[in-house]
Amino acid sequence: MKTSEKDEIIVGTEKFVPLLSEEVIQKRIAELGKEISEEYKTKLPIFIGILNGSFMFMSDLMKNVNINCELDFFKLSSYGDEKISSGRVKLVKDLNADITDRHLIIVEDIVDSGLSIKYVEEMIQSHNPASMKVVTLLLKPESLKYEVKIDYIGFKIPNKFVIGYGLDYAQKYRNLSSIYVLSE
Repeated sequence: MKTSEKDEIIVGTEKFVPLLSEEVIQKRIAELGKEISEEYKTKLPIFIGILNGSFMFMSDLMKNVNINCELDFFKLSSYGDEKISSGRVKLVKDLNADITDRHLIIVEDIVDSGLSIKYVEEMIQSHNPASMKVVTLLLKPESLKYEVKIDYIGFKIPNKFVIGYGLDYAQKYRNLSSIYVLSE
């Protein structure tokens, strides 16, 4: 579903308006890809996407990373079909790769409370990786409830519900090419 910058999305009785256009998102992802490539040019990192939300960001990020790397995925659930996190994280799919002594780059679509990243960090540390960094497309600084280190940030956004570009509302609207925010 292609959308233009002037569009609004109506979900039931709620209206979503554009926050970040496809062009702005792609420009920032290219910058992140270049930065990560430079830092990891002598290493073979494993990029670990957190599904389902990170799939679009991870795909576009990989197109902008010009180093040898490997890919793997976690699937976590903390939202269900709601607009706010349940406060609990459930592991739905574990990694396939052996991450011991490997350089890991965790790829997240959005860091809201920080709960998912904290959960992933704790799970991964028991495998003794060589290093671990986190890249997120979106960060809601006002929403953070857990102390987590985010190494690469696409955009800092306000504490409002967003959809599009991998971000869903009840598993819908992930396929929008731009990011929309719930209008007040």
